[in-house]
Amino acid sequence: MSTLAVFVGLDYHQDSVQVSVLDEQGKQLLNRGCRNDWKEIVRATEPLGRVKRAAIEACCGAADLAEELVNQAGWQVDMAHPQYVARMKKSPDKTDFSDGRMLADLTRVGYLPTVWLPSAAERDLRQLVNHRQNLVDQRRAVKLRIGAVLREHRAKPPQVRGSPMRYSRWSKTWISWVRTAEQLSSHAQWIVGDLLDEVEHLDEKALAADKRLREAAGDDPRVKQLLSEPGIGHVTAWTLRAFVGRFDRFASGKQLSRYCGLSPCNASSGTRQSDSGLVRGCNRLLRATLIQAAHRLVRTEDRWIKMSDQMSRRGKPAGVIAAAVANRWMRGLWHRMKEQAMTN
Repeated sequence: MSTLAVFVGLDYHQDSVQVSVLDEQGKQLLNRGCRNDWKEIVRATEPLGRVKRAAIEACCGAADLAEELVNQAGWQVDMAHPQYVARMKKSPDKTDFSDGRMLADLTRVGYLPTVWLPSAAERDLRQLVNHRQNLVDQRRAVKLRIGAVLREHRAKPPQVRGSPMRYSRWSKTWISWVRTAEQLSSHAQWIVGDLLDEVEHLDEKALAADKRLREAAGDDPRVKQLLSEPGIGHVTAWTLRAFVGRFDRFASGKQLSRYCGLSPCNASSGTRQSDSGLVRGCNRLLRATLIQAAHRLVRTEDRWIKMSDQMSRRGKPAGVIAAAVANRWMRGLWHRMKEQAMTN
């Protein structure tokens, strides 16, 4: 094997991988397709030199191949940010050949926009968290359909005896009334009954997903530490553990907060200085979970209640207050998690 240092770009597909190899001067040594197997990729590149660094675009299945090359072949593999790489690859002649070469060249010159490569356990936890959220989203959609049928027939629950209040929505009494609501036609009653059965089924599946997540993350020390934080429940802890992973991979709390999508998006130009909402390049589930946690914190924790009151007096809307609280809380969490990791 040659001792020449080479750089490898891997354009990933389910059945094949386009392997591009460049030397330190940018000369192309190889650019061809291989089977999606780490051994064949190593055999193709081994005669050309010592792999100094490799890059693979982040997509479904790419993390498993990258982990195999790291653990089995001893390569140093970077996961390329798909959104930024896609912008760089805008060309009228986009092919696997050019994509592989682009990844290898970006790695060679040190311009590759990288993302973190989570472990197999962390990727499994992400799948569980996403699966649970999909079940919750489906249940919410079915509930909205039930509400739409009731509105269409102008069906309203009766008032509680001796009180001007009506039955609370989704209570057992309310569900019992919905199944036999007189305002609904026979067909509408059948539809609502079928949708209510689906809600019950999704409830059971969501509970099963919760149980699975408790088993998967029950012994995780980071999850235990997150659960010790005031106002933080299991769903928030699971989501943070799955999508943040190791807190010490961030250089500062500000960097972590921006990764979570809680930093203001700067829209300044010339002498005009302004913000444009929150940054958009983030995991939407992670940000939504943290915003929900912030709404809970401003109701239960003195520090955040005080901050919320101060911002409210300045005329800030509730959404802006929740985002600011989540931003500040995440910066503090980074310090606490980092200190805990150092003591362990």
